[in-house]
Amino acid sequence: MARCAVTCPPAARNKKGRQAWRKDAQEAVKTNKGSVARAAEHEAEERPEQARLQTLMVALDLPGKLSMARINAFALAACQLVLGLLTHSLTESSAPNECPQLCVCEIRPWFTPQSTYREATTVDCNDLRLTRIPTNLSLDTQVLLLQSNNIARTADELQRLFNLTELDFSQNNFSTIKDAGLSNLTQLTTLHLEENQISEMTDYCLQDLSNLQELYINHNQISDISPKAFAGLKNLLRLHLNSNKLKVLDSRWFDFTPNLEILMIGENPVVGILDMNFQPLANLRSLVLAGMYLTDIPGNALVGLDNLESLSFYDNKLTKVPQLALQKVPNLKFLDLNKNPIHKIQEGDFKNMLRLKELGINNMAELVSIDKYALDNLPELTKLEATNNPKLSYIHRLAFRNIPTLESLMLNNNALNAMYQNTVESLPNLREISLHSNPLRCDCVIHWMNPNKTSIRFMEPLSMFCAMPPEYRGQQVKEVLLQDSSEQCLPMISHEAFPNHLNLDIGMTVFLDCRAMAEPDPEIYWVTPMGNKITVETFSEKYRLSGEGTLAISNIQVEDSGRYTCVAQNTEGADTRVATLRVNGTLLDGTQLLKIYVKQAEAHSILVSWKVNSNVMTSNLKWSSATMKIDNPHITYTARVPVDVHEYNLTHLQPATEYEVCLTVSNIHQQMRKSCVNVTTSGASFALDISDQETSAALAAVMGSMFAVISFTSVAVYLAKRFKRKNYHHSLKKYMQKTSSIPLNELYPPLINLWEADSEKDKDAASEGKHSQVDTTRSYYMC
Repeated sequence: MARCAVTCPPAARNKKGRQAWRKDAQEAVKTNKGSVARAAEHEAEERPEQARLQTLMVALDLPGKLSMARINAFALAACQLVLGLLTHSLTESSAPNECPQLCVCEIRPWFTPQSTYREATTVDCNDLRLTRIPTNLSLDTQVLLLQSNNIARTADELQRLFNLTELDFSQNNFSTIKDAGLSNLTQLTTLHLEENQISEMTDYCLQDLSNLQELYINHNQISDISPKAFAGLKNLLRLHLNSNKLKVLDSRWFDFTPNLEILMIGENPVVGILDMNFQPLANLRSLVLAGMYLTDIPGNALVGLDNLESLSFYDNKLTKVPQLALQKVPNLKFLDLNKNPIHKIQEGDFKNMLRLKELGINNMAELVSIDKYALDNLPELTKLEATNNPKLSYIHRLAFRNIPTLESLMLNNNALNAMYQNTVESLPNLREISLHSNPLRCDCVIHWMNPNKTSIRFMEPLSMFCAMPPEYRGQQVKEVLLQDSSEQCLPMISHEAFPNHLNLDIGMTVFLDCRAMAEPDPEIYWVTPMGNKITVETFSEKYRLSGEGTLAISNIQVEDSGRYTCVAQNTEGADTRVATLRVNGTLLDGTQLLKIYVKQAEAHSILVSWKVNSNVMTSNLKWSSATMKIDNPHITYTARVPVDVHEYNLTHLQPATEYEVCLTVSNIHQQMRKSCVNVTTSGASFALDISDQETSAALAAVMGSMFAVISFTSVAVYLAKRFKRKNYHHSLKKYMQKTSSIPLNELYPPLINLWEADSEKDKDAASEGKHSQVDTTRSYYMC
């Protein structure tokens, strides 16, 4: 018996071909008499193949008895005829499913939004400059890629693609969502519309996409989204709205997307984030708010995001860590604060974040320090990245508390001079640390980095070089640490953290940061332009000094401008830095703020007057006391001046004598202002008669003798004062040489004045074997 499977073309060997052939045969049977058909069917049950051939012969009215050879020949011819008809029919039906010209049609790997691997019938028409969708698309198409074309509108080309699951319209010319023709695509799970010209999203514009799980509509021109724009998208898992022109975020958008897990909405010029903005998104796991120019995050902005695991504030304008808002996301694991102008990481900024695993504070142009207890009670934190911060020069000895699982600490490419051993010891599970590309000071502070003293792995150790002291500059750290073994070292103020020059506006509050490292820890205090010492214990409405060394000056005025000096001091010596403040473009000192001048000089009296600089609002200069002092080798006295007086007459003076006249004023903030002037009284005039020439000669002789005595006395007093001042300066120099930290020629004058030597204190210090301490109780400003 001949078999169709042997002699027919391969196309007929599959299941579909066999079923079609059998169907045709049965239809032929039905056209004949019932008895013949029943007989043929009965015979088919006994001998299936032979019965089918005989049934076909009966249907075609062929003789019932033929030789087997003729039967076989007829079977072959019949089989070939039927299969030829079937092949032609299949060819005709598949003509509309041909692959569009220039496109690629194939089965490709495809991943569902849940990352499940599948294979999908894919039509790839990317980058073909098409202006419309091809019409001859296969009904079996599951993934249609039309990226980077010029399509601006569709007709009904997509309406018959009932199996379509992914559609890519990115980088085309659509201006509205309606133009994309997305109705009735009920199986669509992923839609790409990014990089088009869409300007708005109207209510219900996507309501037919009931199974949509991923929507990419970023990098458009969207400035307005209606409250019900996402109605019908209850299955949406991922939404990309970033890089549009949105100015507000409306929580009503998210009422229709309760299952949303990933939201990217950064790079929109929003005015700000509001409280409860994301409250409907209880299932959100990842939120990206990058590049939005955010300056502040309200305390309740993240309320409702109980399942949030990843949060990014990358490239915003935050000047401080939004610690209150962060406390509202209890399950946060990954936090990105990179590229924000945060100035300091302060106590409590990262506290009680019990699930946090990784924290990024990189590329912060203004970050200067990580202060005490900045990171506190983070039991699952394993990695901290704080790299490429050009001003980060100080990490407090107690910056980390209760961080038991931290393994990786990245601190490379900063301005760090050192890192305390105590800081590292507070991290019991630390495995690796990156400190390369920092200007390290190779002295006692970093002795713990000696390979023989720690098991912590240093990343890129060959890139760790000494920047100071000068004798070690350029040498590798590990080589120097094997040589130097000192246990105490001088304070060193972090230069990068210190503000050298600031231009301020009236009424501002300014913070001057001063951070220093040493062994033992240094004491830090500040000296004002008028020579006043500000310590942590100083009580003042104007000044406040933090424990870390930050001086806060509130309600700043023009008279507050000048040079402020930070002093860091320990038993080994001291270091200083000066910050210059200009207010409204003005830089004043005592002589500029308060100017005294001479109105009239007589033989026995001087009339002086004074005025306030015209750039200073006089209402801010409320004097509480004023003192006039006159000084020369002959006479020194001080007089208290009424606060509302601006002229004063000094009497009982010697003629033809030089005097120094100084006015000292104290304002309501206990700030001292002083101005001095040198003036010479006029010579005495004598009316002498010719008859009195002898008397005059005698008088001249007496006066000459008196003048000689007075001159001698003056010289003696002058020399005594010179000797006293010489001793004073020698005392200062002795102190400074002993501390060996600051060259005298680099000291700022008010600081020199603070270090006025006290001979009795010098004796006490010498007897106790200690260095002389800085004394500010007798400070004054030298004009």
